[in-house]
Amino acid sequence: MNAFLSRIRALFDGDRASHSVVPPSGYTANLTVFTAAAMSFLAVFAIALSVATDRLADHWAGELARTATVRISAPADQVAAQTQAALRVLETTPGVAEARAFEAEEQMALLTPWFGPDLPVETLPIPQLIEVVEDEQGLDAEGLKLRLAAEVPGAIFDDHTRWRRPLVAAASRLQTLGLVSIVIIAGATAAMITLAANSALAANAQIIGVLRLVGARDIFIARAFVRRFTFRAFAGGVLGAVLATIALLFLPNTEEAGGFLTGLSFVGWNWLLPLAVPFLAGFVAYAATRFAALRVLKGLT
Repeated sequence: MNAFLSRIRALFDGDRASHSVVPPSGYTANLTVFTAAAMSFLAVFAIALSVATDRLADHWAGELARTATVRISAPADQVAAQTQAALRVLETTPGVAEARAFEAEEQMALLTPWFGPDLPVETLPIPQLIEVVEDEQGLDAEGLKLRLAAEVPGAIFDDHTRWRRPLVAAASRLQTLGLVSIVIIAGATAAMITLAANSALAANAQIIGVLRLVGARDIFIARAFVRRFTFRAFAGGVLGAVLATIALLFLPNTEEAGGFLTGLSFVGWNWLLPLAVPFLAGFVAYAATRFAALRVLKGLT
């Protein structure tokens, strides 16, 4: 750890004369800045994907964890009686905080997105729905199912488990995909910067030879390349992170458009996460350039 900190300190406080070893312009400079900017842009969106899916999983789990539904499927002349019987059962069931039957207008609103606003609900054999809200202790789902089967033959209890688990699992997989994407982006950035550093080292082979003749050590020469490429990557990272953050700001919010992709953004303190991307780009450039420079210099004998 101390060795790493000393290297970082040397990166900023070392002999700045070594900085002139690397050409200040050229395609390697442009390639490094462009690569860092592009990868940082993608990294911000990968982080936003990971954060949004984590938030979505919590939302789905929270919305469905303490809610359940009782569906009454019975002949039309028995629906009202079985609904009242189911409500009485629910009122005396430990763990049920609230139970209420949906009004016809509410059931119509649930079906409108699928069948349109002109659906004649009153003429269709639509089951009566009862919303069940659990308290903090929760309820015994299996025991409630047995009571309903005995007292309300047309009642079917659904605790949303079969809906909740796949949704939460899908959100967790998307979050993992976002994290894997960040790792892949970091790896691609390291590869591109390594290629640029190798090219710069090859182009300056004669200068490196002269520096060695006058007594310059390989670590001095490598530090020059590391400093230049790290700063270039950091500058590109800042540019890419800023552009990605602006792009996220212009995405429609969930309330306006609905759906998952419209929630692909940050909330609250998560807006600080893009600030870490330029430092990540700089660290990747530092590690990749140091490795490449020392390896190439060792081969230039």
